[in-house]
Amino acid sequence: MEIVLVGLNHRTAPLEVRERVSFTAEQARRASGELRARGLLEETLVLSTCNRSEVYGVARETARECAPGVTSFLSEFHSVGADILGSSLYHHYDRHAVRHLFRLSGGLDSMMLGEAEILGQVREAYRFAHEHGATGPVLNRLFQGALEVGKRIRTETELGARPMSVAAAGVKLAERIFGKLSDRTALVLGAGTISEQVVAMLRHRGVGNLLVMNRSQEHAESLAQRFGARVIEWGRWEDALLVSDVLVTSVAANQPVLPKSVLEMAMNARGNRALFAMDLGLPRNIEATAADVYNVYVYNIDDLSGIVQQNREARESEVPRAESIVDLVRDLRARVREERGSFLRARLDSIGHLTEGQRQEIETLVDDVLEKLLIGPAERLRGERELRRKIQNVEALRDLFLSGREKP
Repeated sequence: MEIVLVGLNHRTAPLEVRERVSFTAEQARRASGELRARGLLEETLVLSTCNRSEVYGVARETARECAPGVTSFLSEFHSVGADILGSSLYHHYDRHAVRHLFRLSGGLDSMMLGEAEILGQVREAYRFAHEHGATGPVLNRLFQGALEVGKRIRTETELGARPMSVAAAGVKLAERIFGKLSDRTALVLGAGTISEQVVAMLRHRGVGNLLVMNRSQEHAESLAQRFGARVIEWGRWEDALLVSDVLVTSVAANQPVLPKSVLEMAMNARGNRALFAMDLGLPRNIEATAADVYNVYVYNIDDLSGIVQQNREARESEVPRAESIVDLVRDLRARVREERGSFLRARLDSIGHLTEGQRQEIETLVDDVLEKLLIGPAERLRGERELRRKIQNVEALRDLFLSGREKP
């Protein structure tokens, strides 16, 4: 069985294309089911964030043979022409797909190098796919390994010491416009993970008044209670926008929740006092033409490039060390898979009376043992500082596990 990855991200596709190919949780569940029902993939997982949409799968045939079918499916599912997707999609197979996911989990493939959100997003996508029966033994091992790599990079390199996130970038932009936020009012639309990070960051930066608005009143009240904010009923735009200086949106919606007309009326009511708006939704939550409204400063995800560059320059010295962790775990798992295959072929072929079911049961038991052998040392290495000091660098660990291939 071979692993295939088809996707696009902030490097290969503009925001206008990414928002057309994004998946809600329900769409991800439906797409995974259809891919398996059509016989394109045996296992599937859809990962969709503000910066990427990716389909991971285990091919029924070869990975390269099934990739065009997955591409056609994405075009059909989202009603996006193949000519638009063609130049935006990337395809990775087996080891390259593994390496891509490991780098992604560690924040090395993010718009903001070492961003804090991505590991949680990978974990949630895996949990969701696993609970709905979309993954199997191959993708389970792959994503469990990716989560392990992400945790190691964050604990063993400086990429996790000074976490940078979309939320932090948005707040920094607001401070560039208003200066200190202590006498400002901020309105956050949404109550999910990103919204929670925004609220926490605004509180940390000393914002004077904090408002939360969400479709689910219960979720809004839970978030507001934790951070001392006030809840505004969903849709009461006139009341909320009249007093707000900073607006941050992160709402799951297929269409903009704030049209230009609403912002025009709000600006008239507030005497055109400046309004900073950070749209963190994908698809976008604020109508694109709202940026034309006088004194409304709208920034979307792709407008973060300046802060992204500053963040990258401060952290790039840690990239080689993080990359070495990615390569180590990838190579170690590849070596184990190779040795496992050779061992099983040599042993099982000599036992002619085994049924196919018995062979598969033995293979599953061997896989379980190997997973425990890999995870145990990794947990111990991450948890014991003294042991980490004894292993001076990742190359020593690589030699320990991967050297001596030719020895009996």
